[in-house]
Amino acid sequence: MIVMKFGGSSVANRPQIEKVVAIVRAAQSRRPLVVSSAHKGVTDALVATAHRAAAGDPDPSAVLDLQGGVASALGCTPDLLEGLFGELRDLLRGLALVRELSPRSLDYISSFGERMSTRCIADFMRREGLPARQHDVWDLGFITDSVHGRARPTAGFEARVRESIAALPADEIPIITGFIGKDSQGAITTVGRNGSDLTASLLGAALGAEEVQIWSDTDGVLTGDPSVVAGARNIPHMRFDEAAELAYFGSRVLHPSTLLPAVEADIPVRVLNTNRPEHPGTVIAHDPPKLERAATSIAYKEGQSVLTLTSTRMFGRAGFLAELFGVVERHGVVLDMLSTSEISVSMTSDDHAGLARVRDDLAAMGTCTLESGRTIMVIVGREMPTRPGLGADILAAMAREGINVEMLSHARGSINFSMLMRDEAVAKAVPALHAMLFEG
Repeated sequence: MIVMKFGGSSVANRPQIEKVVAIVRAAQSRRPLVVSSAHKGVTDALVATAHRAAAGDPDPSAVLDLQGGVASALGCTPDLLEGLFGELRDLLRGLALVRELSPRSLDYISSFGERMSTRCIADFMRREGLPARQHDVWDLGFITDSVHGRARPTAGFEARVRESIAALPADEIPIITGFIGKDSQGAITTVGRNGSDLTASLLGAALGAEEVQIWSDTDGVLTGDPSVVAGARNIPHMRFDEAAELAYFGSRVLHPSTLLPAVEADIPVRVLNTNRPEHPGTVIAHDPPKLERAATSIAYKEGQSVLTLTSTRMFGRAGFLAELFGVVERHGVVLDMLSTSEISVSMTSDDHAGLARVRDDLAAMGTCTLESGRTIMVIVGREMPTRPGLGADILAAMAREGINVEMLSHARGSINFSMLMRDEAVAKAVPALHAMLFEG
């Protein structure tokens, strides 16, 4: 069995879905289980519509027109989605009445994208001769906790999933909702935006799949962001730790949490291009072939804020950092980058409001500054720790472009070399780094 996940761009419209049908048809002998995102743009439209409803405008036309257009192009009958359309209208009217959008309500609203797309895709596949059947993932044992917006399946879900999948007709192709779940009380949850990757990986691990395939609109994982670097090239093989670093620090191909279940289950993840299914893409595994270059890829994470605490009280004092991190933990802030000296600590996060609360609590410990508009630029590569002078070459490339590197992070033995810079430096930094690392 293989798990095949198709993203929003892969199921955006009829021409794209026809490509998906051909890909799944070619994989029938491998017993595919298909996980699908919402059609491109639908989830964004749902979220925007939910916010308008909470402000008193429950008009669902933006969503219904977009989803209805795809369904009509696929030849689906109007009654296929009418029940979900009615449910959505009722929910939006309720939001308009109470003038409130809670995390629970937002998850409920957001779930309609996958629930509608999978019904349309399964219906189209059946009419194209594939024995497909739609399933909401919670009906297959995917029961989560109640942490809305970032839910995770509860203990024992693997056995429930295996039992549910085993009970399905062997000749059917399950078309399953990604991104969503239900808690034990029946409330709809989501695992986070772009979380269909994670759903696919969790299902693959639970089922002991041969591999998990992530189908997108690029030729696998690339050496850089193709929207910034025209010469970005495919990476044929990657280690799990390399891919995990890239996913967390801004790679546009993988969801940051995708790889964890696959790592634990030792299941390869293959990243493929729906528009060029003949391309081998990228295979992510524990022990792939060695690459010739020291670096594997460049990624970046924008929208960072940086908090710096300066205090002479740090000098030679045990427990100062423990006190500082206790404040960070109390406010639930996830840190991305950290640098410390004898009398100062700098930390970054994409949670600006959270860092502001941390700053207020740390004011008694020293002088605090908080700035926004920063990007973490990351070079990842398994050979990074063993290449003398590579760090100097990277910083020299930044200096030639007139880019000021404000923070550095490179732990002993780390495959990740991270730099903090202003957001506006990205457009120059990525091409310069790519030219130096991959084009020389």
